[in-house]
This record gives sequence, structure tokens and C-alpha cells, in this order.
Amino acid sequence: MVAVGVAVVSAAAVCAVAALVVRHHMKNSGKWARAMAILREFEEKCGTPIAKLRQVADAMTVEMHAGLASEGGSKLKMLISYVDNLPTGDEKGLFYALDLGGTNFRVLRVQLGGKDKQVAKQEFEEVSIPPHLMTGSSEALFDFIAQALAKFVGKEGEGYHPAPGRQRELGFTFSFPVRQTSISSGTLIKWTKGFNIEDTVGEDVVGELTRAMERQKLDMRVTALVNDTIGTLAGGRYHHNGVIAAVILGTGTNAAYVERVHAIPKWHGLLPMSGEMVINMEWGNFRSSHLPLTEFDQALDTESLNPGEQIFEKLISGMYLGEIVRRVLLKMADEAALFGDTVPPKLKIPFILRTPHMSAMHHDSSPDLKVVGSKLKDILEIPNTSLKTRKIIVELCDVVATRGARLSAAGILGILKKLGKDTVQDGVKQQSVVAMDGGLYEHYTRFRTTMESTLKELLGDGVAENIVVEHSKDGSGIGAALLAASHSQYLEAYET
Repeated sequence: MVAVGVAVVSAAAVCAVAALVVRHHMKNSGKWARAMAILREFEEKCGTPIAKLRQVADAMTVEMHAGLASEGGSKLKMLISYVDNLPTGDEKGLFYALDLGGTNFRVLRVQLGGKDKQVAKQEFEEVSIPPHLMTGSSEALFDFIAQALAKFVGKEGEGYHPAPGRQRELGFTFSFPVRQTSISSGTLIKWTKGFNIEDTVGEDVVGELTRAMERQKLDMRVTALVNDTIGTLAGGRYHHNGVIAAVILGTGTNAAYVERVHAIPKWHGLLPMSGEMVINMEWGNFRSSHLPLTEFDQALDTESLNPGEQIFEKLISGMYLGEIVRRVLLKMADEAALFGDTVPPKLKIPFILRTPHMSAMHHDSSPDLKVVGSKLKDILEIPNTSLKTRKIIVELCDVVATRGARLSAAGILGILKKLGKDTVQDGVKQQSVVAMDGGLYEHYTRFRTTMESTLKELLGDGVAENIVVEHSKDGSGIGAALLAASHSQYLEAYET
């Protein structure tokens, strides 16, 4: 009798355990279905079919026209750079560059040898800016920079030949918002990237640097004030005279291109001899109803330091791609328990997942996706993820990177359309080159290859063979020195 009772109890226990297993399995598969639903819905909202990309490109072209017609006429600033002479490759002599765009700055010198030798010799030094100078006085910051520059000039060694009786000349790459007033002057609109020095705002940054160099008894003249995108355009043109535009895809993003002066209604100055003018588009601020925005992009924008601004940049640049991935993962963790019953605390920290981490996971080709596993463990403190979970994450990275890369290609098509380079000219086989730079373009292989293949697809075979996308490394350094040369005060002397 007892034995029967035990058998009944154990059968009931087995049933209970089985029911628990089934419930757990159903709960798990329900969670899994929810996670996949979040991914699929996000993927659909991020969609960039060719027809949509054409609408984005057309909107970019329309905004370019509007921004050239009048100040404030468009979300695109279409800033006149005053660069009307791009380097030709014939430039000769010793030129310096100063590249200030973040917490470090670089000083650089190049000896240019004309058509035959081109960049005969170059060297640079990188200097960290002490944090207290980033929020101190204008004089203290520029004195620190001028001191480093004077020290660098003092080390001018063999192979560098300053022309006797002439001032040394410098190209100044200043990658902060500036209202340019001539090729060698511009007033600071506002500081960004952790700098906050009140007394520089509204001042001519070239004047600030020049006064600091005078205090150091350094006889040097700033002949070109440019930003990194225009430096990239100059560096590209120096090596290839078919370069018509430059695009930076890095932490931020921007584009510049060569426009005919007659196509700039808001230009009221004298017409330059070249008939051309480089336009700094500030294309990160582009927006259009055709951009595929999701709830995650809208939340990111609302919570950002500049809500409503730089919408294009927030979809395509390195600063934001990893953060979009984090936001989608957070929803999956919260609503589908992707990482277990509690949401990992680290996943709640904005910008903890950076784009280089995302790129490493996206490129993971190991059978068990161990790079994905180690990134989740090291950065988000999520141990022991299943292969199934890791695969979802790789797919999510692919959705975000693909959208960004394809939209970048649409932006480039917009520029080509504005220049009439998006169609085959009657039998003309002239190559047009877009110079590219920036860490995202250089290091995120899948982003780059997707962007390039999308541009080919948009242009069609006939046109695509006339358009070349080329990496123009270090435009912000060498490019500035080249622009100092092409805008030298002694130019006539070089030409005779």
C-alpha cells in the first residue's frame, strides 16, 4: 500500500516538473519571440530601399540650393570657406600646419618639392592640452599652443629650407564652429568637445593665435584658416586633380565640395580668378521627412545635448551608432529578458557601448562569436550569453551600420547631383573623385564596403565607373599646410 502511495506522489511530482519545464520553455520561447519581434520591427523602420535613398539624395540637393541662395535658407549652412585656390601639386617650399580639433593638437611641417618631389619631407608632433586650459582664458590656451609651435620650429632640421627673408607660413585647421570672414580670419561661434573659454567666443581665432605667436617672438603668419573637411579636400586635390568633394565619416560627419561661384547667389564679394569656391556644407545638420527615423533615434535626439540638431549625423556617424545599438538592446533586455530576468545595470548607461565595440562584434567571424561574448562581458558585465543571443546582437549591429552606410551614400549622391555628375556626360570619360577620411570610414570595414556598393547601385554601372571614392588620409594636417602654400602671400614669387 505504501509503495502505491509513493508511486502516486512521484508521478504527480514528475507531472509538476514537466509542467514547469513546459511553462519555462513557453516563457522562454515567448521571450525569444518578443526579442525577435523588436529586432524585426526595428529593421523594418530602418529600411533604406533604393527609392527611399533617391528621395534622400534629392532632398539633399534641394537643401544645398536653398543654403547657397541665402543665409539661413536651409538646415544646411553651406558656409563659404574663402578657399578659391586648391593645391595643384606645383607648390614648393616649407609650410607649417596646426591642427586643433579636440583635447590634443598637432603641429606639422612639410617641405614641398613641386610636381616632381611633391611632399619631399614631413614631420609632426602631437601635444595634449592640460584640462585646466580648456576652460581657462583665451590667452592661456593660445600661449600654450604658440609655445609648442615655437619649440617645434626651433627643431627644424636638415632637409627643411625656409626661404631667406620670408616669414614662415602656417595653415590652421580649427575644427570648431567658426564664422569665416576671409581665407585667414574667422570668429568663434561657440566651443564644443569639452572646451568652454568665454573670452574667445566672438573673437577672431587667427588674431588670438597671431598675438600669442608675437608674444613668443615667433615670426609666422597664418595664411589659411580651414576645417578638417576642407583640409581633406585640399589633400585629395593635391594628389589627384579630379577631386571634387570630401566627406569625413568619423566621430562626427561633414562634407565639402567645389562649387562654381556663379552658382552661389549669396556670394556678394569679388569673383575669384579661379571662378570656384569651396563650400563647407555642415551636412551633419541635414534633415528630411524621408530619413528613416525610429523611436530609438527620436529618444536619442531628445536626450542629447543638441535636440533637433545634427539629425543626419545622429544616424550615420561614429559618435552615435553604438549608442543606437545599446538602446535597442536595452528594450530587448527590458521587454524580452534577453539577458535574464534583470536588466544588466551597465546597459542603462548612455554611450557605454562605443562604435569600435560595435564594429568588433559586427566583424566577429568565429563560429561561437567569442568576440561578441567577450565584449558583452567586458563592457556590459553580461557573462555567459548563448550563441542564439550573440547572433541577434550581430544582426542588430548589421541593421544599424547598414542604414548609416546607405544614407551616407545617398548624401554623396546628393552632392554629385548638385554638380551634374550623376549622369553620363556625352561620351565624356572624366573621372570625378570623392576624397574620404575619418575613423568610421577607415576602420569599420562593413560600413565602408556597404557605403561604396550602395553608391555604385545608386549611380548605375555607366556613371559609377566615372566616380571614384578614395581614402585621403590626414587631410586635417597635410591639407592645411597645402592650403597655406596655395594661399601664400608670396604666391606670385612662386609662379615666376
